[in-house]
Amino acid sequence: MNKVTLLLALGLLLGSCHRKAVPTASTNGPGTSVAVAEPSVRATNTSFTFLSAKGKAQITMKGNKQGANLALRMRRDSIIWVSASLAGIEGVRAVLTPDSVRVLNRIEHTYFTGGYDYLSKLLNVPVSFEQMQALLLGDYLPAPTGTTPTVATEEAGRQRVTYPLADVLIERLLQAATGRVQQLKVSDEATKRNLTVDYTDFRQLEEQAGLPFAHATFIQAQQAALGVITAAINYTKVNAGRERLAFPYTVPKGYKRQQ
Repeated sequence: MNKVTLLLALGLLLGSCHRKAVPTASTNGPGTSVAVAEPSVRATNTSFTFLSAKGKAQITMKGNKQGANLALRMRRDSIIWVSASLAGIEGVRAVLTPDSVRVLNRIEHTYFTGGYDYLSKLLNVPVSFEQMQALLLGDYLPAPTGTTPTVATEEAGRQRVTYPLADVLIERLLQAATGRVQQLKVSDEATKRNLTVDYTDFRQLEEQAGLPFAHATFIQAQQAALGVITAAINYTKVNAGRERLAFPYTVPKGYKRQQ
């Protein structure tokens, strides 16, 4: 699995516009939840300190399918660590912090260190750490300051929250009972770019009390240049709590830095 393919999959998880992060209370313990600061929106977000997950991903682009094993580690608001491997051999490792992006490509013996402008240019969409964190967790991001979302109640009490942001329209479908994000849509009529993220297979985590976590994510993106791209991620194991995790990243000797 090459670096571009991995970053494309990660970028699909980000959405296609910059949004404000949900404020969380650091005093909340593992297994608690955070209510979103929009009175009319009944959304609930996770609030654990550390998370680790393992699973599989399959990406389809221009008729070509490529699969990989994924390992994810996260410390909330601090660092995201992702490793992609095939047949037990790691191909790509990426480490994201709020202000830096580091990517190690073991297949091509190259590495990259820089900022989010690199990902934004590669994926042709603005990218931020907050977007990655929220979408990997299936959390809700509120409308920007000064924008009032339209909230509609649909069948079975689900809420559909919609608001414009720059040149795109953001839609989120929230579960009635849990307030968890069930679907995210981002559409840009001018450029005919659309993105849909569906969260399914919600299960309770052993470390969490009453807050389900989506173990399956299906992403479909459409762009004029690339056509329809899909990415299916299925987690086989997810752990969340306060147990401290390591985020190893070392560039081996002889690797060439990519500009």
